[in-house]
Amino acid sequence: MTRPGVSREAVLDAAGTLVRRHGPDALTMRRLAAELGTAVTSIYWHVGNRESLLDALVERTVADLGEIRPTGRTPAARVVSVARVLRRQLREHPHLIAMVHERGLTERMFLPAQRALVREVHAAGLRGARAARVVRAVQFQVVGHVLVERNRERAPAQRPGEEELWGARTAERDPALARALAGPVDTERLFTASVKALVAGLLTP
Repeated sequence: MTRPGVSREAVLDAAGTLVRRHGPDALTMRRLAAELGTAVTSIYWHVGNRESLLDALVERTVADLGEIRPTGRTPAARVVSVARVLRRQLREHPHLIAMVHERGLTERMFLPAQRALVREVHAAGLRGARAARVVRAVQFQVVGHVLVERNRERAPAQRPGEEELWGARTAERDPALARALAGPVDTERLFTASVKALVAGLLTP
């Protein structure tokens, strides 16, 4: 049964949900119309063809990421907060972020985070090339960490696994280190620790 009053925003909402759950390949006009309970012609009327729909969805994703509001008492703490928000955004929207990248809008997507970092780096007293280096280093750290996380999550089961590889010999007679490396990785904690160390080093006069 066709549901009346379907809006452009409702179409984009449903399209975004399909992409988040099943990836871009799942986004067909027929499937989208079925999700909305409307006719395919109604989808075309609101957003044009599939390419136009993808463009609109990408633009919306970039806009929704929006301004990042740092938290913390010091510039270093606020830089870390920006990094954590950016990591969370990248983690929560992998398929949409991939679409943004494919359409050449990656730099625009990162701009709000970069501007927030610039403000905090300036507050720490850095200017020019050194300030730019901090912004780039934090951005690369976030992106690199997310890529490693995604790779570990999607990798096949490892044989042998880390729990089998780490022992007294491989850990150079450091049993505590062996136990830690053989155990599960707390990626959130590891990310925060690495960013704090990076920022502390970069902001030191």
